[in-house]
Amino acid sequence: MSMKEMSLRSFLVELASDSPAPGGGSVAAFDGAMGASLVSMVARLTVGKEKYKEHQAIMEELMKDCDKMRDEFLDLMDKDSNAFNDFMKAMRLPKNTEEEKKERTFAMQEALKKAALVPMETLRRCLDLAKKAEIAVERGNVNAVTDAGTALLLASSSAKAASYNVLINLKSIKDEGFANQLKSEVESLLKAIDDTVLRGLKSLEENL
Repeated sequence: MSMKEMSLRSFLVELASDSPAPGGGSVAAFDGAMGASLVSMVARLTVGKEKYKEHQAIMEELMKDCDKMRDEFLDLMDKDSNAFNDFMKAMRLPKNTEEEKKERTFAMQEALKKAALVPMETLRRCLDLAKKAEIAVERGNVNAVTDAGTALLLASSSAKAASYNVLINLKSIKDEGFANQLKSEVESLLKAIDDTVLRGLKSLEENL
């Protein structure tokens, strides 16, 4: 069963089992989905309020974008778990002959790249989430400002967790060009996300 179709309890029971998937990568994506849902909620609590009429258009856009982003993060939960399972399948390939060994090594390397690219996509979306959560803090309904702040924190934790899952897979990838490119992007994205989150939290705390 797809993880996004599970009840919360079923997902957590599966997460707590001795199966290595779902793991941290799926949880990182779930963090992102929760953050996007909170931004959507703040937007909905703002739309239609006379006090915030100057922000109606941006809140409607925020609501639509974050509903879509929530579903994208949920898809990434399953993709992360599937990527790990693909790597395990590659590891189980036969290695009795030199040709089989080469095929197994190639399959493992391709699976590792996929296992790095899925959390990389989670990380990329976290920057967009952080930016939208910052908007929700600054322009959303003040009664829900801490919900927007929670979304900022979730963007941060999701990003950091996703980055760990990218980096641990890159350690075993022999394609140095591929690995170096992703490492550089991870560093750049984490800095941009940290800057956005800190700026948003500062704005939040000044208004508490």
